[in-house]
Amino acid sequence: MNMTPKEIVAYLDEYVVGQKDAKKTIAIALRNRYRRMQLPKEWQDDILPKNIMMIGPTGVGKTEIARRMAKMMKVPFVKVEASKYTEVGFVGRDVESMIRDLVNNSMNLVREELQEKSIAKIEDEVIEEITRKLLPPLPKNAPEEKQLEYQKSFEKMKEKVKNGDVDNLKITIEVDEDMDMGDNLPPDMVKAQESIVKIIGIFNKNKEKKEVSVKEAKEILKKQVADKVINKEELKKEALKRAENGIIFIDEIDKIAATGNTRQDPSKEGVQRDLLPIVEGSTVQTKYGYIKTDHILFIAAGAFHVSKPSDLIPELQGRFPLRVELQSLDEEALYQILTRPKHSLIKQYQKLLEVEGVNLIFEEEALREIARYAFLANEKTEDIGARRLHTVIEKVLEDINFNADEYKGLDFIINSDYVKERLEEIVDNEEIAKYIL
Repeated sequence: MNMTPKEIVAYLDEYVVGQKDAKKTIAIALRNRYRRMQLPKEWQDDILPKNIMMIGPTGVGKTEIARRMAKMMKVPFVKVEASKYTEVGFVGRDVESMIRDLVNNSMNLVREELQEKSIAKIEDEVIEEITRKLLPPLPKNAPEEKQLEYQKSFEKMKEKVKNGDVDNLKITIEVDEDMDMGDNLPPDMVKAQESIVKIIGIFNKNKEKKEVSVKEAKEILKKQVADKVINKEELKKEALKRAENGIIFIDEIDKIAATGNTRQDPSKEGVQRDLLPIVEGSTVQTKYGYIKTDHILFIAAGAFHVSKPSDLIPELQGRFPLRVELQSLDEEALYQILTRPKHSLIKQYQKLLEVEGVNLIFEEEALREIARYAFLANEKTEDIGARRLHTVIEKVLEDINFNADEYKGLDFIINSDYVKERLEEIVDNEEIAKYIL
């Protein structure tokens, strides 16, 4: 991923409105990762990632920036909530489970890439397999002319299967019975489960037989054939390597900060201390092998309404040297979010109603009104940022969504009066707004 910081910001601008400081910090962090990868191995090991702390209210784009960044870099990404973890010794998720989640995501990401590379071979084998089910083979001692005739029929049937002409026919296939290995169990329990599965596998080699349509069989067999075609060792090695350079987004970090005006909560500080070795760099055991966390990029985020970043333990604060504050969204920013991104909210609703044959048209003034009401609702009730636009638009489009069949083939125009009619009373009444918007 050889993009300059300016190009990274331009890419993020397509999906996230505003927040220039956050984008700039992220872009520099990404570029430094690229620079590090170009250096000799001895230098690479010593240059650690500069983890980022994002401070700002909910719904202003913190997660979206991190998610888009991971997608752009083609690295595994995991979003976790700090408040879901408990100190070692308490019942609940342990902090190492975020690393196991990252490795699982990495396995899926690399598997899809390897599958894409071998797609032609996989599809060809699937079509062969289905054709054999539809045309059982001739006996070995069949006359030569019969075999030539069969071969012609086989090729014709293969073509039909490929073109989808026989998708509705039913065939019986063998399906692997997946056994859940408990991805988030402690490593010792995962090992025990693997041993049990191996023992069961020795005595129970029968696969489950299912009758499915040819169309369904294509999808089921694609996964089975892919598992045979893909080199499992190559998959595991590449997935662990990617995970070691992945991104973990720790949301609600402020929820585990012990505030000065409340009694010290030992479990909160305990979670921080459990997080520390992972963020500092340690080795974690997963069911696919050991993974070092030294070069994982950690992005922590929180609103910090009640607590401050300085309420976190000093050691953890020091592990997030890059701090960036995200701004609350004003009326203009909400309008931009509605209209500017590549797959903006307005375009999404227009596409959804296109399915019903309705051409949804928003007048400029209507969009301005929607942004204004969303801003007012955020001011009067809880500030939930851009997420407020979802609740406001759903309320505006409630009738057309319900009665879409009556407007098939027609233009449905949303103007400012239409928006006011549906929202004015709700937004003016704070008690109602709390529940409806």
